[in-house]
Amino acid sequence: MNAASPAGEKIGAATTAPVMELNDVTIGSGSGVEAVSVEGINWSVAAGDYWVIGGPPGAGKSDLLATMAGLYRPLKGRLRYFGKDIAELADEEFLAARLRFGLVFENGGRLFHHLTVAENIALPLRYHHRHPGETEQRVRQVLQAAGLASLANHTPGQIKHSWRQRVGLARALAACPEVLLLDNPLAGLGPLDSRWWREFLSLLSAGHNVLGGRPATLAVACHDLRPWADQGKQFALLKQRRWLPVGGRAELACSDEPLLGELLAPDFGAATG
Repeated sequence: MNAASPAGEKIGAATTAPVMELNDVTIGSGSGVEAVSVEGINWSVAAGDYWVIGGPPGAGKSDLLATMAGLYRPLKGRLRYFGKDIAELADEEFLAARLRFGLVFENGGRLFHHLTVAENIALPLRYHHRHPGETEQRVRQVLQAAGLASLANHTPGQIKHSWRQRVGLARALAACPEVLLLDNPLAGLGPLDSRWWREFLSLLSAGHNVLGGRPATLAVACHDLRPWADQGKQFALLKQRRWLPVGGRAELACSDEPLLGELLAPDFGAATG
């Protein structure tokens, strides 16, 4: 979750620094050698990038996105937000930087089932003390953009999985993030819903009015690269606890990396969902 200015309002000071840099970073969901997910990550994300990170289930994709979103701290190495080392930021500065990122969780978005769709989307805004009238207006705007307006008063348990995943996206968009991180967003979706996601993310990348027309910086983690081969701009893999940069679409098409071939194979996507 995150909170920042409503759509159309300038967010943060202009900067030429990458939105995120990882220098020799080791990540994991706990402490100790047994908790390590990925080691030796050297990666720079620029404003307007559209990254797709592939890897088999259990490769550390969720831990990577959670670290990028500030939910986990790196076990080793240096992580910078907008040119500033997070280890040197005071608590308030770290929170302010985190609020410029939105995270969409896998498998239904981790919604609160006792709240309605609209209440789930409003949570990050209310948590950061947004004026009630402003919150309601923003929630209506995001509901409309995500095609969820008719479901506003339903609870997550009353709607199908594909709609719950959209609610997770809408909640992340509510606070108008600059960077959007998505964990396997197409998992369990049919062709029509998958197409909606890819088309909507393309619009966000180009500049959608739900984010005030500012192009979003995107990072998508997935275990099936086929839907993203003509979508992303930059590609990387997680393999055996290592970070493997691939390059752009041209490099994706000509790489001889075996794992890349597996993640682009039709039977792999079908087998892993």
